[in-house]
Amino acid sequence: MTALKIFAGLLVMAIIALVVAVGVTMSSLPSFDQLKSSPNGQMIRVHAMDGTVLVSLGPSYGQWLHSDQIPQVMKDAMVSVEDRRFYEHPGVDPIGIIRSIGVRAERGHWTQGGSTITQQLARNVFLTSNKTFGRKFREAIISLALERKFSKDDILDLYLNKVYFGGGSYGIDAASRKFFGHGADHLSLGEAAIIAGLVKAPSNYSPTADAQAAVDRAQVVLQTMVETGKISQTDAADAQPSAVKLAPDSKQNSVRYFTDWALPQLNTLIDDQTDPLDVWTTLDLDKQRQADRAIAEDTPAGLQGALVSMERSGAVRAMVGGKDYITSNYNRAVTAERQPGSAWKLFVYLAAIEAGHKPDESIVDEPVTIDGWSPRNDERSYSGQINIRTAFAFSLNTVAAKLGQMVGFDTVADMARRFGITTEINTHPSMVLGTSDVHLIDMTRAFAEIDNNGVMVQPYAIERVVGPGNKLLYQHAVPENRVLVAPWVAAEMTDLLQTAVNTGTARAAQIGRPVAGKTGTTSSNKDGWFLGFSSGLTTGVWMGRDDAKSNPGLYGGRAPAHAFADYMKAAVADRPIEQFDTQVTLPEWQLEPDDEAYYGQPDNGIPTIDPNGQTIQPNGGADGDPGQPITDGGDQAAPAAQQPAPRHRSDDDDWQGPPPPPTPAARPAQRLDQNWLNGVLGRKGNGGTAPQQPQPQN
Repeated sequence: MTALKIFAGLLVMAIIALVVAVGVTMSSLPSFDQLKSSPNGQMIRVHAMDGTVLVSLGPSYGQWLHSDQIPQVMKDAMVSVEDRRFYEHPGVDPIGIIRSIGVRAERGHWTQGGSTITQQLARNVFLTSNKTFGRKFREAIISLALERKFSKDDILDLYLNKVYFGGGSYGIDAASRKFFGHGADHLSLGEAAIIAGLVKAPSNYSPTADAQAAVDRAQVVLQTMVETGKISQTDAADAQPSAVKLAPDSKQNSVRYFTDWALPQLNTLIDDQTDPLDVWTTLDLDKQRQADRAIAEDTPAGLQGALVSMERSGAVRAMVGGKDYITSNYNRAVTAERQPGSAWKLFVYLAAIEAGHKPDESIVDEPVTIDGWSPRNDERSYSGQINIRTAFAFSLNTVAAKLGQMVGFDTVADMARRFGITTEINTHPSMVLGTSDVHLIDMTRAFAEIDNNGVMVQPYAIERVVGPGNKLLYQHAVPENRVLVAPWVAAEMTDLLQTAVNTGTARAAQIGRPVAGKTGTTSSNKDGWFLGFSSGLTTGVWMGRDDAKSNPGLYGGRAPAHAFADYMKAAVADRPIEQFDTQVTLPEWQLEPDDEAYYGQPDNGIPTIDPNGQTIQPNGGADGDPGQPITDGGDQAAPAAQQPAPRHRSDDDDWQGPPPPPTPAARPAQRLDQNWLNGVLGRKGNGGTAPQQPQPQN
């Protein structure tokens, strides 16, 4: 009798404690309106330039549907399959728990859960999914409190609008829009059965992941509805979940390469946010599809391909990081570091042009040895006396090596850094053939900077960021122009690049309008590159294997050039044709006093050597014009009056040839920012010590 009294006393105390716990919990619960407006996690919607949503990240919530807006078949389906005694229990269902335990004892494992809809709501909103006794006890207390504070209809509303249905979708409206392409306010019986079946295991029963599993689960839901008397057997047969039409797959998995690159930039553009964001990007979906198609169709079997396409402004219009994002999300366009081969000669020839060499200048293609290194041409033959333009067009290695030695390998490395190469650069003689690893996006940027008249281009992906209430949080601003090389240097480089496409190794890149570009092929054909520009759009293509193994037959002038052409033909089809005017004037430092020069005094007053071995004095030549070579009858620079005008762009139909040379007063007041350049090249500024050169790579 004493034991019975003790037990009764303990039971009364437990009931009192339970009532107190439920009462305290109920008083601390948020209101219904507060629970409605408390999504967990930040939602970010990423838009293409035309407004199309590329991807939604974070939890996706549809419209909040009130009880009278939710189809009855949706309510009946959910209650039947998840908690058929929902309208009878007080938040915790002892009968359901006993039934679950009985099934566990009979089958040896858990096949039925004892959680009610109210308990699931408590877990989703207030707790975690940890399977511990403490968490289950707190879940029960919160469930009892929810039932005391809210009506059954309110609880079911909260549940249907907040429960997770997979694919980032929370609530029946988000799930309906994701899977069926319409709101949940007019769900059919078959659609409602599919959605109700998702709660048990969203990833297993997702109709987009496994359509048959979703249909089979929906049939279970329908049969349960028959058992609970919500529908007839005829209704269940007529529902036909297998005939439910799913929303079409966007098939835009490649845009994830772009969004994966773009979204981390948010951290530097705006303060930390918890509110939903809409991010408007530079991506052009039409160009992205064209890029996808070019990489898919032109990349040889067994190889990977990547493509980056950007405007002169730096706006990235298309990015393909591989053949298939789902198979491999490794972004070869921005993350991979590969040798560029002869595409690197861009920097060799830029340095040579800036030092005074001209496209028509004669040079001898012959065997050469530099510090024990003897480069060979691809054809293993030598052409003898040719001009620099021809040497570039046919990518002659011996001439590139000669020019690199003339201007200095450190100078070539400095030029590459100036044009945005961010990876380590070795200064071995062989560096002129592209033995330093680079990123595709960096190389594409460098070619875009040539197309931009030698002015810096900064690749970017985000145009603006908008917060709640359409509040503008960020707007891309045009960066300050920084002159990397004088316009005449960029123009002469364009001369070489278009010759490579017109008559040289890059003929496969022709698209029926002016193109300037360069091929690149590395040793053993491990990498193939093509980079070029036309009509204001610059595109870079890389192909190879991720394991860097040899690919017989892979040349930059073949598959990569074909992919470039296939993409660019469509990408620039609606743009005016731009003619390249590579006629240039002499730089101002050859025409006017030094204080009007682009660069001011040459760095450290170091002279350069012309192809004939003659010294080009930095502060006065043989005839008194700064920078003129001291020669004994070699090629002289043409008089200023014979120099053609700067590059001119115009619609092809009304282009009347180059404009007359500008007067000195009309010349653009662009100067190279020497302090900025010193920072890029690692120098300490005027009067500082020479830059530290990177150590050669093994």
